[in-house]
Amino acid sequence: MPQVIPISLRDAIDRGLKYNLGLLLASESERNARGARYRALSELLPNITTRVADTQEQTNLAAFGLPPIPGIPRIVGPFNVFDARAFATQRILNLRSIYNSRASSQNVEAAKYTARDARDLVVLAVGAQYLLAIAQEARIAASQAQLKTAQALFQQASDMRKAGVVAAIDVIRSQVEMQVQQQRLLVAQNDFEKQKLTLARTIGLPSGQQFSLSDKMPFAPAPPITLEDALARAYKSRGDYLGALAQERAAELARKAAVSERLPSLDLNGDYGALGNQPGNAHGTFTATAALNFPIFQGGKVRGDILQADAALAQRRAQTADLRGRIEYEIRTSFLDLNAAADQVRVAQSSVNLAEQQVTQSRDRFAAGVADTVEVIQAQEALATTNENLISSVFQHNVAKLSLARALGIAEEASKQFLGGK
Repeated sequence: MPQVIPISLRDAIDRGLKYNLGLLLASESERNARGARYRALSELLPNITTRVADTQEQTNLAAFGLPPIPGIPRIVGPFNVFDARAFATQRILNLRSIYNSRASSQNVEAAKYTARDARDLVVLAVGAQYLLAIAQEARIAASQAQLKTAQALFQQASDMRKAGVVAAIDVIRSQVEMQVQQQRLLVAQNDFEKQKLTLARTIGLPSGQQFSLSDKMPFAPAPPITLEDALARAYKSRGDYLGALAQERAAELARKAAVSERLPSLDLNGDYGALGNQPGNAHGTFTATAALNFPIFQGGKVRGDILQADAALAQRRAQTADLRGRIEYEIRTSFLDLNAAADQVRVAQSSVNLAEQQVTQSRDRFAAGVADTVEVIQAQEALATTNENLISSVFQHNVAKLSLARALGIAEEASKQFLGGK
């Protein structure tokens, strides 16, 4: 669009959930799992085919070992055979196919949970990029304020120099400080524009589209939740953990399928059709067969399948246990980051207030002639440092809240609750 469009955090997340490549790939993996389930299910369902054939045939009876018979030619034909027939096969009892079908259903569930986890990861990625862009925008505002202060100091020093109150070195110092602030502003503006490009890439926005950030995400305490409640909620909500459990169940069913290869199976085959020399004189014929198959010796195939299934099951169980521990680690880490970042924000807010007072008093002392520009510049640098600490602390606190929502497995639903915004 030719105009600058406002993008809120919710807008960015919605766009990311539609266009992010990782989520698109996860959706295709789910479709692949559904296709594998249909293939496994097809072994349990009837298989029906039809065939219509019209054959011209000539046969040498001697080729079948028939001696010459008086009155019967050795070469029979050519003659015509017409056959229209339907064939049906059905596995009445095959435990291996049954367990494989159930395992594929669990794999479909695992793929759904994986796609849901991918959505949480996209929310985390988009939210982090949006918060980083907000932090860069805040740095621009802080740099502009510091530049205005430096310009005012330079003008004040120049006026006092003309009045013969201060030395020329004070004017030079204030001019250098003003140019330093100009440089910082240029760097902050460039970093902000690059971060906006990164955000646009993350949410699938055209690179040339101009947009603004409509949410500011100020500091706000995290919703109250205990560590025990967080762990219980994560084990019920995390898509990757639920997917791991489904894959573990699929591995258990796959092992049962491998063991079932040793058991008999019952198959039913049949066909019905019209057979004759021509379609007009064809007569109905049919065949029906029920077969009970007993595996006797398969060259170690069953043992090999069972060993592979055992190994796959052990791997799934180990991965599930590891993931459970990693979830607890992520939640505990998020709690630590939240508490530390909240304390840092409170200290940084106090430091900014003190630094602003220091700048005001140092400028008053400079105007009164009891201090030079060194003291004022030092106060301005202290204010710049405290502003940067505050911006970084608020950013870290918001990212920690977003990381906690992802650790709980509810990033998509709780992003607004944890971060605010529109």
